[in-house]
Amino acid sequence: MTPKFDTDVQELKYKVLKEVATLALEDAMTPENTLGIAEKIIPDEAKPTMRCCIYKERAIINQRVKLALGGNPRNPNVVEVLPIACDECPVDGITVTQACRGCIAHHCMNACPKNAITIVNRHATIDKSKCIECGRCAAACSYGAILKLERPCIKACKMKAISINPDNQKAMIKLEKCVSCGACVYQCPFGAISDKSFLTKAIQIIKGSMDNKLYHTYAVVAPSIGAQYADVKADKVYEALLKLGFFRVEEAAWGADAVAYHEAKELVEEGFLTSSCCPAFVSFVQKNYPTVAPHVSQNPSPMAMMAYQIRKKDPTAEIVFIGPCIAKKYETIYTRSKNVVSCAITFEEMQAWIDAAEIDLRALKGVELTNSSAFGRGFARCGGLADAVAEAIKEMEGMEDFQLSAVSCNGLAECNAALLKKSKGVLKENFIEGMACDGGCIGGPACLSHSARNRAQFAKYEKQESERTIVGALGEFEQ
Repeated sequence: MTPKFDTDVQELKYKVLKEVATLALEDAMTPENTLGIAEKIIPDEAKPTMRCCIYKERAIINQRVKLALGGNPRNPNVVEVLPIACDECPVDGITVTQACRGCIAHHCMNACPKNAITIVNRHATIDKSKCIECGRCAAACSYGAILKLERPCIKACKMKAISINPDNQKAMIKLEKCVSCGACVYQCPFGAISDKSFLTKAIQIIKGSMDNKLYHTYAVVAPSIGAQYADVKADKVYEALLKLGFFRVEEAAWGADAVAYHEAKELVEEGFLTSSCCPAFVSFVQKNYPTVAPHVSQNPSPMAMMAYQIRKKDPTAEIVFIGPCIAKKYETIYTRSKNVVSCAITFEEMQAWIDAAEIDLRALKGVELTNSSAFGRGFARCGGLADAVAEAIKEMEGMEDFQLSAVSCNGLAECNAALLKKSKGVLKENFIEGMACDGGCIGGPACLSHSARNRAQFAKYEKQESERTIVGALGEFEQ
């Protein structure tokens, strides 16, 4: 079953991951075989479809193979630039187009704070040595004849962590600013920025367990799994993971229930709180708003909370998180979660693994997981976390008088606005729900698809557990 991706970039990434997974499953990961992946995907008789020739296309695939095998060990970031793939985007910045009518109002010239615009032969001309690319001329032009051309990666990065190398015009990522949200990965139309993969590590964890006899392996799956497939329910994906060799599959939604409960208690005690579920948001706060950072919830993410509970029952467990999030890879390497979660892979990587193992999702019967509430599953959408905290407060004894006033931030731009207000002491709400991705986790960069249909599908999946309370879900699982 080949999944339906949003873009051809995702499909190419999937093909590389599938070939790497196949070699890992067959214990055939030799230099010769990994070098042969490019020729297998683009054979000699193929015609170039993306670049000038098949040889450049193969060279790009070889760089993708390196990322699929863990990337550059000297680069600590989980997001990397593929240099050979980064060479096609415009770098002109503010540009006057042919739509310029040579009007006599000269709004553009008058709006420019640096006198960088002159009129030559009744056509606006920009002096690049003076232009600061503020965009005021583009906003002032009555005809919309001036465009601010930004590279998609730069436009997508709300952290301003991406710049252009002046020597070769290729993208560069500033580690000190990057929060590993992955927006640049999804938005780059040439696939020139991508995330390191730990898929081979996950496969080796399964293999090393010797059929779960030496230790037990667990897959902790993000609840946004309910939005990934148009024709396959989540229970069939859970069965597929068991067929891959996992001892058990758990949905991180129970961890979300636990986080909601403990975060509600913390909020009542502290009076103000920001969420701690999204690692990209937490990193954003730490790097940009140090005065607000002490107010970030001390509770772990749902992924880590679920892992703590598993290890409480099974201390030698090896745990692989599977979700739509690239920042989770950062979380499992650089935060306290590294002590409980072995590695994180994405839905894209999971699908490549399933297909490499030749498992047909549609042919499976499915395995039900019913240990969470609808509120726990709702963490996957923007606003769901705040809803869960409100419900947890309602379910707690003696909390009836506490009034939750939440601002749910949909993407880093909204997160920035709320945090700025808090840093200046003008935020009215007492709880900030921070989601780095538009729409929440169901809009994560490593989702198989990001359509409105997927969001509607998730709404149905969320409501399947509508009869279970948060406290009831916690009690059932802990028994």
